[in-house]
Amino acid sequence: MHPYRTHKCDELRLSDEGSQARLSGWVHSKRDHGNLMFIDLRDETGLTQCVIDVSSALFKTVEDVRVESVLTVTGRVVKRSDETINPGLPTGEVELTMDEVVVESAADVLPMQVAGQEDYGEDMRLRHRFLDLRRDQMQKNIRLRNGVISSIRRRMIEAGFMEFQTPILTASSPEGARDYLVPSRMHPGQFYALPQAPQQFKQLLMVSGFDKYFQIAPCFRDEDARADRSPGEFYQLDFEMAFATQDDVFNAIEPVLAGVFEEFSNGKTVTEVPFPRIPYAESMRKYGCDKPDLRNPIEMVDATGTFRDSGFKIFAKMIDDDDNVRVYAIPGPGGGSRAFCDRMNSWAQGEGQPGLGYIFFRDGEGAGPLAKNIGEERTHALRDELGLSDGDAVFFVCGKPKAFASFAASARTKIGTDLELVSDGEFKFCWIVDYPLFEMNEDTGEIEFSHNPFSMPQGGLEALDNEDPLEILAWQYDIVCNGIELSSGAIRNHRPDIMIKAFGIAGYGADVVEEKFGGLLNAFRYGAPPHGGSAPGIDRIVMMLADEPNIREVIAFPMNQQAQDLLMGAPATVDLDRLNELHLKLNLPKVRQEARSEATGTDKE
Repeated sequence: MHPYRTHKCDELRLSDEGSQARLSGWVHSKRDHGNLMFIDLRDETGLTQCVIDVSSALFKTVEDVRVESVLTVTGRVVKRSDETINPGLPTGEVELTMDEVVVESAADVLPMQVAGQEDYGEDMRLRHRFLDLRRDQMQKNIRLRNGVISSIRRRMIEAGFMEFQTPILTASSPEGARDYLVPSRMHPGQFYALPQAPQQFKQLLMVSGFDKYFQIAPCFRDEDARADRSPGEFYQLDFEMAFATQDDVFNAIEPVLAGVFEEFSNGKTVTEVPFPRIPYAESMRKYGCDKPDLRNPIEMVDATGTFRDSGFKIFAKMIDDDDNVRVYAIPGPGGGSRAFCDRMNSWAQGEGQPGLGYIFFRDGEGAGPLAKNIGEERTHALRDELGLSDGDAVFFVCGKPKAFASFAASARTKIGTDLELVSDGEFKFCWIVDYPLFEMNEDTGEIEFSHNPFSMPQGGLEALDNEDPLEILAWQYDIVCNGIELSSGAIRNHRPDIMIKAFGIAGYGADVVEEKFGGLLNAFRYGAPPHGGSAPGIDRIVMMLADEPNIREVIAFPMNQQAQDLLMGAPATVDLDRLNELHLKLNLPKVRQEARSEATGTDKE
């Protein structure tokens, strides 16, 4: 017999009755019934009930052992009595007698319980993550993550992609976030950077003659935590394709994403391929953002004409004073009561807005101050345009769209959520396409890149030479699911002349481009294929499939919101000998300097 187990803790069945078995695992729970002691023994597969009689010489050992101790139990498989069968467990018809018990590892008093549903603070959970990971939900989440990554890898290989590993120690690159820097011992005063993404390496692989690259890539960014973003490090499905159009990229990744979501969706419906494609300008107009949650059916409509020269003087004057002012109408099907409209108005004021204008419909008419001000004819025309009827409402925002878009998007989300219009039982994908390559900085009046400076402009060099920069679109795209951006991507700018011209329009001289991106530019000068790709976030995908609101729930060992690893004690101070070896001297804020001196027993650095 194996020294630790003949079966795992979810394997014993009624067909094993009468046989000898050996299990090893953690004591999940104990129940003392006087003459009998019951223990639920747990491993990663499940639970088996074990039983010992008070007459056994081992009873005292079992009685004294704490929960989460590790035991090896050997005994006979017996059928439970009918009244004690547990239909909720696969092993619920049998139990194992404890004829032999070995305490492999005794547990101390626990700082947090593994069994049960008690909620603990994040600091407690992360400080004792090895215990937290034993809990049922965390076990499910990590197994789900493993399954998702395995499925993605299999699907990418079947689609003809080759898996690569790119460097972790590399050069600093201005990609929109702070780098993590690593000092070089052999090259004093110089630093490596941990990659924010393998962007330049995957493009270099395309230049090197490989056709389809992918990697489950670790990425590192020194940025603040959010619910959907872990500080420090994260993983993404990084892929790139040579001789590829935007359609080719979409056709390659859509079956992978749709297939993975269908495989692990737990019954939720998934958008069929091909996914809808929404131009950026249309998305901003209809949804107020470039990450629309399409489970919410509400679409905003430009109602500027309704209020132009109308009796609602506030909007009418704003429209008359500035040609860039627009009025957007946000329909609220089913929200046609003064109580709901007043709640939305109060919510808007809580968001720092002066209020939220509205009209609601009853008895075939529009009600509320705005309806009276613009008159019956305009109110009816607006109702018909929006397809509204009695019991519905419509809300209004006014101003320059760039300024009010974020608030309008939040209002659309709140209206859809509060009126229960948002479907919970589906994953709705879309592509946001046709991003503008440039935008105007309203503070400086200068033209700058709007999204990704390495995207190929639509129209190429001719567009850069002859068109208004603010009208040029890029071969650039985001993939969005249920209002969450999974990835940005682009068809890359693979020509040095186009790249230098584009950066020049944004105010960067050719010398700056050469200095910052010389390695990539130099490679392009020796023959680069057109190429493009994307990099959907693994952590976000698993978070959505697990239906978890916080990304740290699907990462085995995440940092907290302050970018600290409470389990391993990172970041931490290092001794002066190590700093000297790296030719580093600290320049700490005064409070941190005093704390370090106290911790290390030194008065100065």
